[in-house]
Amino acid sequence: MDIKIVNKSNHPLPTYGTEASAGVDLRANISESITLKPLERTLVKTGLFIELPIGYEAQVRPRSGLAYKNGVTVLNTPGTIDADYRGEIGVILVNLSNEEFTIENGERVAQLVIAKHEQAEWKLVEELSDTERGAGGFGSTGKK
Repeated sequence: MDIKIVNKSNHPLPTYGTEASAGVDLRANISESITLKPLERTLVKTGLFIELPIGYEAQVRPRSGLAYKNGVTVLNTPGTIDADYRGEIGVILVNLSNEEFTIENGERVAQLVIAKHEQAEWKLVEELSDTERGAGGFGSTGKK
């Protein structure tokens, strides 16, 4: 699938790390480093603008290594970029660790996954069909 992209950053276009990778890495496009204190959040610009076909979205997701090694993750994960959005891709990062974390220009801060989606047509009814699970949620099926 071809997706139009404008790159106003000083970094190469995002690429897939392997043949089977679902996402591409997004890099910080910042003029000076950003230091996040514990529990602090910031919006990191990427310098990338995309045009998705209708029926697709781009999902901004955390990088597992950044989350595991540094406690830094994407706050609204997954962040959704709709097909009609034409603004710059930004990543909301939060530092969930007890240590300060510094983001440098060009650092890989998140990943972007392109996904097909559907739009639902809502059918108003008075009740829903019964299932074995019913209204159970939030851990109601147990730990196993």
